[in-house]
Amino acid sequence: MNKKWQISETDEAKVQEIIEKYKINKLLATILVHRGIIKKEDIQLFLEPTRNDFHDPYLMKDMEIAVERIIKAIENKEKVIIYGDYDVDGITSTTVLKKFLKDVGLETSYYIPNRLNEGYGLNKPAIEKIVNEGYKLMITVDCGISAIEEIDYANSLGLETIVTDHHEPGDVLPKALAVVDNKRKDSNYPFRDLAGVGVAFKLCQAIGIKLGLKEETYLKYLDIVCVGTISDIVPLVRRKQNNNKITDYYL
Repeated sequence: MNKKWQISETDEAKVQEIIEKYKINKLLATILVHRGIIKKEDIQLFLEPTRNDFHDPYLMKDMEIAVERIIKAIENKEKVIIYGDYDVDGITSTTVLKKFLKDVGLETSYYIPNRLNEGYGLNKPAIEKIVNEGYKLMITVDCGISAIEEIDYANSLGLETIVTDHHEPGDVLPKALAVVDNKRKDSNYPFRDLAGVGVAFKLCQAIGIKLGLKEETYLKYLDIVCVGTISDIVPLVRRKQNNNKITDYYL
């Protein structure tokens, strides 16, 4: 099938207006115009985002349940494992959550499945190994939403699971203790295109809020969150539509 490039016309007058008003270079001004970011409040939000622009993590379903269970694990010094994925999103998700939990007093281990021998997601032999090593709580990052059978198996072995994921759920959710996924059909979270590391970060933010921690405790991991987000090629926008144009950015 032949494909044809469609080149957008540039409103040069609007580009020049933004350059002069906001003292930015032509490339950035052109990007803003092409994205439809031309209102004062939208431009300022794009150019100078602050920590106050983050969405409330508790708008995600089951976030409260996940946070309460993890705080219980922190208080009781439980043996907790993070089950990740072998791609960049999975590795950064695992790194952010593990480092954050260590900061708040919970040493965790992690499990990354072998790409060639195990493939993506949870598998029963891995779960059995985790149970045999004495773990009582497993937190998935960037995986788990489709692991219906595997989480049933974990439940049968007495292993509690908190799922954090960003993939599309099926008609049935896994019977985990909590399922935190911004793509859940019943989600109230305003942005559905977070990467797995974005969801892991929101979990850290939620724990930080609940514990009354300084924002720096979780904000310091934003560089790693950015790496995972860009590597997973998720949209770097927030889906706010005006006249079929995206007029806001990823938060």
